[in-house]
Amino acid sequence: MIDGTAVDTRPTKIMYVAEATAHGGRDGYVTSQDGQLELKVAMPPALGGDGNGTNPEQLFAAGYSACFHNALVMVGRRSGFDLSGSTVAAKVGIGPNKRRGYGLAVALSVSLPVVDSDVAAKLVDEAHDVCPYSNATRGNIEVTILLG
Repeated sequence: MIDGTAVDTRPTKIMYVAEATAHGGRDGYVTSQDGQLELKVAMPPALGGDGNGTNPEQLFAAGYSACFHNALVMVGRRSGFDLSGSTVAAKVGIGPNKRRGYGLAVALSVSLPVVDSDVAAKLVDEAHDVCPYSNATRGNIEVTILLG
């Protein structure tokens, strides 16, 4: 929100569409339409599974960290900073919510060793405004960003 007004973050033009299919839910496999992705999925031990495969939370963490890092590098470049050596790690938690369903929480750990903390904070805020994952989760998933 800016000045109490909701910001519209919907795309004005679709430039790419990713397509994936799940077979067997959390105990099966996922594939992408282009054949680049074919992964076994399994419930993690913390949720009663054997952990013998990846899970949707790991895939979401991988996607969010990659997307946010790309947004960070882009805003850094626009501001004249080379962010080589920077990293973004994502932790995605899952648990029951108050509506008899489940919810997610995300923690992004950002490392920007080449800039001072004030510049790093500014770049992270800008990346959070630009990143499609941040825009998609804003207001419905708690996202914490830690600078380290």
